[in-house]
Order: sequence, then C-alpha cells, then structure tokens
Amino acid sequence: MATILIVEDEHELAALVRRQLEGEGHAALVAHDGPTALIIAAQAAPDLVILDWMLPGLDGLTVMRRLRERSTVPVLMLTARDDEADRVLGLEVGADDYMTKPFSLRELMARVRAMLRRVELLTRQAGDGAAPLALGQLHLDPLARRVEVGGAPVELTVKEYELLLLLARHPGRSFSRAYLLDHIWGADYEGGDRTVDTHIVRLRRKLGEVGERISTVWGVGYRFEG
Repeated sequence: MATILIVEDEHELAALVRRQLEGEGHAALVAHDGPTALIIAAQAAPDLVILDWMLPGLDGLTVMRRLRERSTVPVLMLTARDDEADRVLGLEVGADDYMTKPFSLRELMARVRAMLRRVELLTRQAGDGAAPLALGQLHLDPLARRVEVGGAPVELTVKEYELLLLLARHPGRSFSRAYLLDHIWGADYEGGDRTVDTHIVRLRRKLGEVGERISTVWGVGYRFEG
C-alpha cells in the first residue's frame, strides 16, 4: 500500500481518482489548491503525487518546484495543455511523468502502478547492499540513495537518480535512448526520446563539472565517461 497525494481543484475528478486508488488498497490524500498541497506533502511524506497543472493559490509548476527543493517523491503531472513545450517544461521542473486531460482512469492507474513499481525496484536494489560508487568527485551511495559531488549533496528526482546510477555503474558503455526509456520509465511509457534528453540536460546541470562526463553518443544515446 502506498500513500498518494492527489492535487486537483476539480472536486469530482479528485474524488473519482481517490476512490480508484483506495479501491486498489492505497491511502489517498486530497488537496484542492497549491498551498494546501505543500502542507500535506510536508506532513504526510507521500510515496507519489498526482499533480494538476492549473491550481488556485499556487500553480502546479510552482508546487512542483517547491516539492523538489526538499523531496524526490515521484510526481505524475496532469494538465489540459497538450503542447510539447509544456510537456518539456513540466519535466524540466521535476515531474517524472505526464498525462494530458481528458484521460482514462485505466491509463492513470497503469501509470501509477508503473511508477510505484519503479520506486519499489529502486528501494529493493538499494536494500541489496550495493556498494557505494566513487568516480572522481562523484560519490553515490545506493543504500542511502545519496549523491555527492566534491562532498556536497546533490538533490535528484527519482528518474534523475536512476539514470545517473545506471550510467555510473557502467562507465564507458553507451545506452540508447530506447533502452533508457524502457529500463527507467518502463516499456509502456509513451513520452518519447525527448523525455530522456530533458532529464539528461537537467542531470548535467545539477552535477556541474561532473555532468560533463555524461556524453552524447550521436545517433545512439548517452554514456558516462570513465
């Protein structure tokens, strides 16, 4: 059972999603505006957030940015905006997945299950006692899910962390965008190659000089230089 925060100002839709989640055994919390969402997120530490873009008080992007200042909780963003630039913007501020309204509840639940499976797998892998990685200034502790550059902690989202861990565990190996999508987001994810590119750009920026070691392999994808 997971604790899932629904941030949606359409009360009927929020109630519908809540019933669906609770029907699958999850604990569902609801906020109808941005400020309330941040308060509940801080108090309840949910396992996943379903976040609408258009909200009273604070919009979804602002809520997303503030969540990312203190949490790596997976976030599924909902929006009526279908423009590619908007989808990219949502990913750039830290969303892990994106759905456009109107959507089917079946697809929503499939996305939720996929995201929770990824978190469970990552937690299980960390619990297996994986040895810390030290690659120059970059240090990763899979058990604690901690990333440091030059001794300073770096806050990453779940997907950013998974990408970095995969690349860093195999320095010198090139990974195609298709492989990264399948391995990190799951085979049923429909976001496309741009999702990988957006997360790589954000990851490089957060890692500073170390981020330059994530090189683009033209026509293929990315690799971490050993």
